[in-house]
Amino acid sequence: MRPRLTISPEEVEISAIRAQGSGGQNVNKVSNAVHLRFNVATSSLPEAVRERLLKLGDQRISKDGVVVIKAQKFRSLEKNRIEALRRLQDLVESVAVAPRLRRPTRPSRGAVERRMQSKAMRAKVKAGRGRICE
Repeated sequence: MRPRLTISPEEVEISAIRAQGSGGQNVNKVSNAVHLRFNVATSSLPEAVRERLLKLGDQRISKDGVVVIKAQKFRSLEKNRIEALRRLQDLVESVAVAPRLRRPTRPSRGAVERRMQSKAMRAKVKAGRGRICE
């Protein structure tokens, strides 16, 4: 279960832009798409979450540490605004929980022996494929 991190609306900058793609006259005259900008460095998120978010190799995060999300799925400005905020929330929640550290382990002796036996058997099969000399 991921903890819910809330992002205050003051930290998010939302602007209405014209949507791309087909849609007839409506696309050319109405600004229904949403451009959301969220500065990670100046946000009120916990320090650990901010670091993981900045280290995340996501194309929506610029080099300056600003998350840029463009939502143009719906024809309604309000629905696109909600969609952009939901995607930002999902992105933040994806790094909310620290990943568990992997403890390296060694294969058991039996596993190593079985691997060596299968390699030897495979080598015999391949050796038998050679040219027969008289």
